[in-house]
Amino acid sequence: MKPTLTVVCPAYNEEAVIGKFYGELQSVLTSLNGRYESTMLFVVDRCTDNTLDVLKDIAGKDPRVKILSLSSRFGHQMSLLAGMDHSSSDAVIMMDTDLQHPPAIIPSMLGEFEKGYDVVYTIRQDAPDTGLLKRISSKLFYRMINRVSNVPINESAADFRLLSRRVVDIFKKQIRERNQFLRGLVSWVGFRSIGIEFGAMKRAAGKGKYSISRMVRFGVQGIISFSKRPLQAAVLVGVMFAVFGFINAVFTFVQYFLNDSLPSGWTTLTILISIFSGVQLIFLGIIGEYIAAIFDEVKGRPLYIVEEQINFHDE
Repeated sequence: MKPTLTVVCPAYNEEAVIGKFYGELQSVLTSLNGRYESTMLFVVDRCTDNTLDVLKDIAGKDPRVKILSLSSRFGHQMSLLAGMDHSSSDAVIMMDTDLQHPPAIIPSMLGEFEKGYDVVYTIRQDAPDTGLLKRISSKLFYRMINRVSNVPINESAADFRLLSRRVVDIFKKQIRERNQFLRGLVSWVGFRSIGIEFGAMKRAAGKGKYSISRMVRFGVQGIISFSKRPLQAAVLVGVMFAVFGFINAVFTFVQYFLNDSLPSGWTTLTILISIFSGVQLIFLGIIGEYIAAIFDEVKGRPLYIVEEQINFHDE
């Protein structure tokens, strides 16, 4: 009996490119028919275009195409998790549908899986048209998170990876966090892992979905998920400023008795108050982010809601 493979493909407003992506992925999976029984699982966040209609038309002609339509926009990470939750294959590959993740390297990923690797992750080489700001911000983020976290994350890692059945089962049954940062969680889980490099292609059509604000939120989520050091830094900086304030208080007290002409000092006072207040607000904000993450967990809401399932006849 042939091993099974599911390719999980999150999609949001990809009407312009989804048909071309399906064609390329289908061609690769057809070439693997002798080795694997393959399924394509498209997880569609609630779109504002006709992505879902295009996929329904494809699924009506190809029974290997399954669709999970989510009731709202739950985000890229939750779409990937929904795909894992609804797959029962021996291997699960996750990839984006904008063709920046080339289907052509899937056979190489499966080759490593057949050697016994439970995780085959990809290392992205940026496309020539990638903006300088995005390259620099990406490098700075991964260097920062690797400094503050005990879980190493490759700074060119992508959400294009293969997971074995036992790794997927861990995410299905044990790791149910609300604010998931899968790149870090896959590293944290461990098991035998290997990386494969690929050259990121230019987006075939449509627009990127990660604005600067979404990228910042994603980065904050990653740091909060994998590090307590910002909280520890708050304690350290608080101690430093407390010591500085105590020294300044002693100096001012002595000056009061040694110098009769001391009507001034407002500038120093204003500067100190501004610095202390600014630092306090910064760390209150950091603490607030951690509290917000705890709040999300204790609410206990579902991670996502499925509105419609298509071609899940055997499930």
